[in-house]
Amino acid sequence: MTSSLDYRAAGVDLAVAEDAKHRLQALVESTRTAGVLGAFGGFGGMFRMPSGMRSPVLVSSADGVGTKIKVAIEAGRHDTIGHDLVNHCVNDILVQGAKPLFFLDYVAFGKLDAAVAEAVVAGVAAGCRENGCALVGGETAEMPGLYTAPDYDLAGFIVGCVEEDATLGAARVQDGDVVVALPSSGFHTNGYSLVRSVLFDRLGLGPADRYPGTNESVADVLLRVHRSYLRALTPVLGRVHAMAHITGGGIPGNLDRVLPDGMDAVVDARSWQVPDVFETIARAGAIDRQEMFRTFNMGVGMMVVAGASDADAIIAAAAGEGMDAWIAGEIRAGSGRVVLS
Repeated sequence: MTSSLDYRAAGVDLAVAEDAKHRLQALVESTRTAGVLGAFGGFGGMFRMPSGMRSPVLVSSADGVGTKIKVAIEAGRHDTIGHDLVNHCVNDILVQGAKPLFFLDYVAFGKLDAAVAEAVVAGVAAGCRENGCALVGGETAEMPGLYTAPDYDLAGFIVGCVEEDATLGAARVQDGDVVVALPSSGFHTNGYSLVRSVLFDRLGLGPADRYPGTNESVADVLLRVHRSYLRALTPVLGRVHAMAHITGGGIPGNLDRVLPDGMDAVVDARSWQVPDVFETIARAGAIDRQEMFRTFNMGVGMMVVAGASDADAIIAAAAGEGMDAWIAGEIRAGSGRVVLS
């Protein structure tokens, strides 16, 4: 006689899913802002547009944290990558002058672990609270056969708004503008496949081992939270022409996205000391300078293009949030390229 099957026998445990849902409710509610409508558990999140805006434009973005998740899994530390995810998405819409309204997350497991899901979403909630946006919904999925435990994946979706006439971008960039650099907090969320190859495969290190040249563990260095630039730059957005969030592709692959066709950004890479954590990877992996600069942020998390007379105000605003910003280059007539000198 053929035995009967149920969902649990097929690999999906609805009781664990219900446990995870109850664990997440308080986290979601901790991010509630004035614009949120409805209560936790609805089929869709509802958000009221801010009042008083003349011509609001919605700005949206979706992203993940890449193989940084593997470091979190191997280290058994799941409470930071959700924060990374929010900050990354906040920065992506900030470059167009937008401030975040709400966020949604998606976490997919091979075998759902309610405690891990809670830790991940705790990080998402922390990021939302830091940036003043509401976590209005999300999905926690269990998909045996697609993911293998303990692996899981994470994605985030953000919506913000900006007045149409305050939108930042290439159209505002002018010959003679300067490029102000704001420091990263480390690797942020890019280049981790190469980092893991160097540290774990070539050097044979584990998450608990000391990161070469530091007094911190590998996990401490690699799981530093991706920095948000919202608070630092909000007071000076009216002085900014364009911004580039330095993510995958590094400075050359991101700053060029905000350049008009007839202008170059000339960046003086000698204007800052590349943090040792990057130099360690370069030495141990025998990675050339060009590859380093197109894979990693090299210590620069955001680049701001503005008039020369506004540079001091931008640097001062960053200093108010504990960041030592500096002038790293200028805009000149050219062909829309980034020139690293």
